[in-house]
Amino acid sequence: DTYRNHSIGFVFQSYNLIPHQTVLQNVELALTLSGVSKAERKKRAVQALEKVGLGDQLHKKPNQMSGGQMQRVAIARALATNPSLLLLDEPAAGMNEGESEELSQIIRNIRVDHPQIAILVIDHHMDVIMNVCDRLTVINFGKQLATGLPEEIQANEDVIEAYLGAGD
Repeated sequence: DTYRNHSIGFVFQSYNLIPHQTVLQNVELALTLSGVSKAERKKRAVQALEKVGLGDQLHKKPNQMSGGQMQRVAIARALATNPSLLLLDEPAAGMNEGESEELSQIIRNIRVDHPQIAILVIDHHMDVIMNVCDRLTVINFGKQLATGLPEEIQANEDVIEAYLGAGD
């Protein structure tokens, strides 16, 4: 538990936000579990929310936000702990195209601003993955179809056809 709380940031497709708490409190909660002092929790939570473009939404409740905004809160919560590994489980699930592109841009920004963080994205949406990953492994029903750079995967018609034929 200690290793996970201090080293891994999780972003779930269902957000896992506490509905009766504000956005700021939701982000601070992850830091509470890591034993960070109250003053430091607030500072880091505000900084993380600003990084994902929600610095002006600190006192909103999750039910006052769109799905894309709630996912950004989840990303801020994961980033606030200063993880060495960021795991994103289908982060674009339920998002429209605009929200999905915003999410892709946030992930690209994290890669630039925090090169020490390893980012693992698991998603069914090939367009999201192609836009944010350096390296891909395509797995279909437990079978590895390909591993390589995004452009190599995109050029592999057999992989794309198998991926598209698999559905969700």
